[in-house]
Amino acid sequence: MNRNYSLLKNWWESIDLTNYEKSFFNREIISFNQQLFRLKEKKIRIGTYGKSGVGKSSVLNFLLNKDRFKTDIINGSTTEVQAVEMPLKNQTLKSIEFLDSPGFDFCNIKSPDKIYSRINNSDFILFVVAGDINRNEVREISSFIKDGKKIIIVLNKIDLLKTNELKEIIENIKFKLPKDLNIPLIINNENNLKNYFTNTINEHGEILLTLNSLQLADKLFLKIKEQRLKKRKKLAQSTIGKFSTIKASAVAINPFILFDVAGSFALDTALISELSKIYGLNLKSKSITKIFKNISINNLFLGVTQISINTSFNIFRKIILLAAPFTNGLSLLPYGPIAIAQAAIAIHSTKILGKLAAKEIFIRSKVSYIEPSAIIQNITFKDKDIFNHINIYLSNRNLNNNFMSFLP
Repeated sequence: MNRNYSLLKNWWESIDLTNYEKSFFNREIISFNQQLFRLKEKKIRIGTYGKSGVGKSSVLNFLLNKDRFKTDIINGSTTEVQAVEMPLKNQTLKSIEFLDSPGFDFCNIKSPDKIYSRINNSDFILFVVAGDINRNEVREISSFIKDGKKIIIVLNKIDLLKTNELKEIIENIKFKLPKDLNIPLIINNENNLKNYFTNTINEHGEILLTLNSLQLADKLFLKIKEQRLKKRKKLAQSTIGKFSTIKASAVAINPFILFDVAGSFALDTALISELSKIYGLNLKSKSITKIFKNISINNLFLGVTQISINTSFNIFRKIILLAAPFTNGLSLLPYGPIAIAQAAIAIHSTKILGKLAAKEIFIRSKVSYIEPSAIIQNITFKDKDIFNHINIYLSNRNLNNNFMSFLP
């Protein structure tokens, strides 16, 4: 925990946020800083979630051995998130913070998204049910799973159930859960839940706290990255447009082939240099030339086709100019359309080059810093079944956040 706290602290201090970003991501920044503080102080947070009337508050009171959370025979006695902290003795973790939440189906909840978000920021979640689960409960469970959260389902209020009824309910719940994900289903019976909870905290509490801290850091990183790429996309498009205009003008006016090719190459390398600055990667001249050559070789239009077409047009334009005195200027009539065609080719090729260069620069820039997800991927887990939610998080992260749609 100490090592990962230092890594996260140094990583966070290295991110230079603008005032706009600090304001725009204020809620996420506060949540992450709170999590970073809990990691430093070794305080694990457990959230409870479920429908109204399933006994979330009673489950927490049972784990606390005290009636710290309000309970009532009327459903919906909890109307906002409440927190109670329990100190731990003779352990690496110093304390447990329990969060009690209103039933997600309770109609009088204020800001249900904020409640869900706060529970979702917990290090792991006790999802309390009181019988077979309905489609709304399945939907909420699926939402947590997709977000890569560690979930334990607690089956509560089973006192009046017969053995065969209880067995049928357990089978129905398991049937509705993902088959490839081993979600623990714990019956709140005698000391069954308390023993499981205590063992989980003792054996895996530290790594669960650490993993959630890394996940929250990574989620914040992805949001900041997305916002910056959207801004850079506009700037990159403007830069590509500017260079397209300059090249089009130069190609249309210049009648000399060698100057045409040399000028285009100079403008293309300058464009790549400007794009590298926009995406925060200061490339040396050799790297810029290498990117330009790689793009030209892999794209026929930018390579052979562009040069051959422009060469043909330039030869034709030169013949037109030389023939002008002998044709009383009539041969100059096609000169304008040819120049326009060359300008159009220059604009199109520059746009293609700019898009491909931006993509290559973006891919190279990703290896210039350590993302929080890279730390997660380097962690070795002794009991993979306990941490299979991490694979889901990483899979969804890589699937939904490649950011190619935010390139020009």
